[in-house]
Amino acid sequence: MSKHKVLLYSSTGCPYCKKLRNHFEEWGLEFEERNVTENPDYFNDLHEKGIFSSPAVFIDDKPFIGYRPNAMKKYLGIEDETPQTAEKPDAEPGEIFQDVTPEILNEEYDLVCIGGGPAGTSAAVYAARGKLKTLVIDKAPTSGTLAITHKIANYPGVPEELTGLELLTRMQKQAKDFGATFVNSNVLSVDFSGDVKTLELPEGMVKAKSVFIAVGAKGRSNKIKGEEELTGRGVSYCSTCDAAFFQDKTIAVVGDNEEAVSEAITLSKFAKKVLFLIPGKKLSGEADINEVKPYENIDILWQHRVKEIKGENRLESIVVQTADKQLETWEVDGLFLYLAGNRPGTDFLKDAVERDEDGYVIVDEYLQTSVEGVFAGGDARRTPIKQAVISAADGAIAAMGADKYVNKRKKMIPQYS
Repeated sequence: MSKHKVLLYSSTGCPYCKKLRNHFEEWGLEFEERNVTENPDYFNDLHEKGIFSSPAVFIDDKPFIGYRPNAMKKYLGIEDETPQTAEKPDAEPGEIFQDVTPEILNEEYDLVCIGGGPAGTSAAVYAARGKLKTLVIDKAPTSGTLAITHKIANYPGVPEELTGLELLTRMQKQAKDFGATFVNSNVLSVDFSGDVKTLELPEGMVKAKSVFIAVGAKGRSNKIKGEEELTGRGVSYCSTCDAAFFQDKTIAVVGDNEEAVSEAITLSKFAKKVLFLIPGKKLSGEADINEVKPYENIDILWQHRVKEIKGENRLESIVVQTADKQLETWEVDGLFLYLAGNRPGTDFLKDAVERDEDGYVIVDEYLQTSVEGVFAGGDARRTPIKQAVISAADGAIAAMGADKYVNKRKKMIPQYS
């Protein structure tokens, strides 16, 4: 019998709750499970503890909010040789990405993808399968938008819920199995002026006949004061996961993009009041504030920024800088943040291809840039909405465009079989 008292607060349909059950069985732990979806009393228990997210685990009364198996193993003194369960992807990023070698620098690639997210990796799948010698360069393979996504449940053909990193690693393994090479490095500058394009890395120059610019958007460099400490205790990033915890409560939604607009509307169906804080004077991309206006319980607050998040064991208030630069403390029950960077990381391109005022690469319907043989897609170009499946589709189009360019075909050839 385990010497530890383990209590799991779960919810119906939560894939991470299932994974935690598997972990506990593997670790030989007896545990009590309380489903907050089925029993309102358990739901209220979490509220009283200042927790607004599931799963939540208490081991000897020590809380572990969210899916944190490594932290639990450390607390329990469990060694790493413990068998792994379903959260382990088919391959680890370290098994896919390699260092840049002299052999890579001496090679001339048919296609080089700058970025190993869903756009770059999808391009690598199609290009490598089409017998193009393909190289993917990524400076931070586990830090992109998809890689850090908590849960994916709507990717076509993948019915089970999984993390963004699991999905991305599957895609990368598929591309590598077709023959693509993945390297962990940073593109410092490019020269697209000749028939053979060159990309400068810290290790040397990479040569390419065609290039796909598939860099993601820049994330936030700094968290808000108090954000990390109160994540799961009132601070959230996902309405699908946590909206039900804020039924008839007052919450704040912060952001200026399509995701923030969509999430504010979703949360308005649960919360009594939604304070929609928009940092600037306008929304970014294709986001439309008119979508929010019909909802009477959403207050739209332009030029409002959250400067600090306060609370002891749960979120109690936020410090807001108002439009007239005054600091005010507002009591709220929840805070949903959608501040991930939405400016593409294309500054290294300089004038190599045409970009708009926000840094997005300008492309035609075939994702061709202003330079023949150079394509761009995913978050590097303007899209109606940012989704992994759209980026993946861009990768497929770009790869077939590269195949047409490299092999001097008259038209693109689709891959049917």
